[in-house]
Amino acid sequence: MKRFHLIEHTADTGLVAYGSNLAGAFANAAYGLFAVIAELESVKEVDSREVTVTAGDVEELLFNWLNELIYIFEVEHLLLKRFDIFELTEDSLKANCRGEHYDASRHQLKTGVKSATYHMLEVDRKNNRVQVIFDV
Repeated sequence: MKRFHLIEHTADTGLVAYGSNLAGAFANAAYGLFAVIAELESVKEVDSREVTVTAGDVEELLFNWLNELIYIFEVEHLLLKRFDIFELTEDSLKANCRGEHYDASRHQLKTGVKSATYHMLEVDRKNNRVQVIFDV
């Protein structure tokens, strides 16, 4: 199964992510986010970070999840590539995320992502598919 595919949107970029369940789609959206930010092949899974987010509904949860990951990258310079979601409800998500700190000598950054947006944001529970547009 394909993890995600990018979608074009005027000056922004977006993605559609898939999973065998909704947690898998959320994890693949996170992987897709970091694939937009950097080349992930050289990123090692040496640092671990537990992430917890809450929201009023599942759409807001996807929005908060991705923006929390962007925040972690911007503030802690952590490039993440593995996302093990161990709890996903309608209004909360807990995950263990793995990657490593950005090293300019080994990592190639591609696109700066400012935030996930609500524009065209979709969570399709029936087909375990999510869609998000990023402000770049």
